[in-house]
Amino acid sequence: MTSPAGPPPTGGGGEQRRVRLLAVTACPTGIAHTYMAAEKLAQAAESRGIDMKVETQGSIGAENVLDDNDVRQADGVIVAADKDVDLSRFAGKRVLTVGVAEGIRHPEQLIERVLSAPVHTGGGAPTALASGGGKERSAGYKALMNGVSYMIPFVVVGGLLIAISLSLGGHTDPSGGLVIPKDSFWMDVNNIGVIGFTLMVPILSGYIAYAIGDRPALVPGMIGGWIANTGELYDSKAGAGFIGAIVTGFLAGYLVLWIKKVKVPKFVQPIMPIIVIPIVATTALGLFFIYVIGKPISWVFEHLTDWLSGMTGTSAVLLGAILGLMIAFDMGGPVNKTAFLFGAGLIATGNQTVMGMCAAAIPVMPLGQGLATLLRRRLYSEQERETGFAALFMGCFGISEGAIPFAAARPAQVIPANMLGGAAAGAIAGVAGVEDAVPHGGPIVAVLGAVSGVPMFFVAVVIGSVVTALTTVALVDVSERRGVPALAGAGAAVPEPVPVGASVGGATESAKSVAGIGSSAEADEAGEVLSGHLTERTVRVRLDATDKEAAIREMAGLLARGGRVVDADELVAAALRREEQGTTGLGEEIAIPHAKTDAVSAPVVGFARSDEGVEWDSPDGTKARLVFMIAVPEAAAGDEHLRILSLLSRRLMDAGFRERLLAAPDEAAVVEVLREVG
Repeated sequence: MTSPAGPPPTGGGGEQRRVRLLAVTACPTGIAHTYMAAEKLAQAAESRGIDMKVETQGSIGAENVLDDNDVRQADGVIVAADKDVDLSRFAGKRVLTVGVAEGIRHPEQLIERVLSAPVHTGGGAPTALASGGGKERSAGYKALMNGVSYMIPFVVVGGLLIAISLSLGGHTDPSGGLVIPKDSFWMDVNNIGVIGFTLMVPILSGYIAYAIGDRPALVPGMIGGWIANTGELYDSKAGAGFIGAIVTGFLAGYLVLWIKKVKVPKFVQPIMPIIVIPIVATTALGLFFIYVIGKPISWVFEHLTDWLSGMTGTSAVLLGAILGLMIAFDMGGPVNKTAFLFGAGLIATGNQTVMGMCAAAIPVMPLGQGLATLLRRRLYSEQERETGFAALFMGCFGISEGAIPFAAARPAQVIPANMLGGAAAGAIAGVAGVEDAVPHGGPIVAVLGAVSGVPMFFVAVVIGSVVTALTTVALVDVSERRGVPALAGAGAAVPEPVPVGASVGGATESAKSVAGIGSSAEADEAGEVLSGHLTERTVRVRLDATDKEAAIREMAGLLARGGRVVDADELVAAALRREEQGTTGLGEEIAIPHAKTDAVSAPVVGFARSDEGVEWDSPDGTKARLVFMIAVPEAAAGDEHLRILSLLSRRLMDAGFRERLLAAPDEAAVVEVLREVG
């Protein structure tokens, strides 16, 4: 007869050892939900007499990492995550994969379910399940971003090394373009950079595939990307570039997923992920690209060249605009290379004006995208802003690939903006009769004396870059606002910004007196907790707002009372953008909106209570009555804000702690309760 799943026996004396479970929690932003799910699971396990170790994969890195010994002794693994988690280390164990919200909402049910969950075979793809709270990105978007994130260091390192070698070791040579002497030190530096650029495209393809099909997809993805970028393999003078890499990445990932579904004998299963799947997928994808996809690319290349040859007698403005559009379209791909090689080939015939049009368009994409990150910093992540600085540098040296990370991440916004700017630069260079004597572009060729008509060349580059930057910012901003319709300027009525030090939500001086806050001198002596980031000034026992946006605005004004807010409107906008990534409503009547923005001069934390509760899209459906808000400047040292979030999230899982916060009669009493956080 069979019996329900329960604690496994120890093997002696009829005794039973305690069940041992493992868990991994992770959310897309790696902050509050990660730690709350961990605490909830740990509490549920303890209440049932079950041993549990929980690994948290937060923004500060993995903590309490599960080792081989933990996995070996475990009876089951719960993965509560909304991002990719590598499941291969749990092969042979019962694995239950759910969204992070389930870890917060139903930890007890997960513990019951994991004991009868299917055994993980080791061939599954990383998990990335939706939480149901907030806006969740598609699996395809996550895969693309995975590839882009791994590609960026190769773009930056390769591009900067090439740029440095050209600037310090290069010179113009009419017979050979912009050259670096062979066997020189700077040629070695250049070669290292070229290797980085060569690996860039396969890395993009490989890690897109990996995000979809796990490790077996990495090899076919990378080799497919290499094939896509090597036009000689399919009789093309130009490879398919980063667009081809995106295609091969997705093809490889989904091909591997399909192969995994094929039923094979048991004796073959162990070698499927390391031998059979990679070989079959790599061979099939490689041959498919060479014989099916590659031929059309080669055909397009040849006919584009013929078409351009027929346009050499037409208007210089029109030809320049068309060449600019082509140069900007795929930044190193077949369309770009067609225009570039067309211009370079005409240099030998004495026609240097076509290369002049191309040379003006070549730097527009990286310069424009880098400029966009400076114009509207809030639209870009910290990594994107750093990449923007590198793109500016690469643009000066005519390395158009510096804009590829931006185009890969936001193709619908960036590619049209690039093309518009490239067309403007090419057209201006064409009408001005700019000439370039070497097959290279960017300001460096003008500095080194290869360009005639230098002033108009720079006018073309500057105008094209500005057009690209402004168009990019406008398109990205529109897409962001579609996701956040309540932002100021989107047609919604919003309260006036709260100046630094002003009262909030109608809090008068008499109300402050009742709350125990007197003059500013007395406030300076008020208690402070959380490393001094929260004081009585930034605490209110009553939140007046009745909806999320109003609550965030009121909390921003509350933070302003601490004297560290320099732009209340921008703080609100940053917090609302963070909400679009996923709700900060954590359940258990808690919300912790947060933002990393230069709208504050130093880290600051505020707390307020709502009697009625505010709808915050919390995973358990409860309204937020305990609202914390955390804001830190972009340049804040270390991960202090993440540490605060982690501490708060864990402590707030204690029901007694929450009750004491709700019962505290005034601000001073709230601060005393919050001292327990640390």
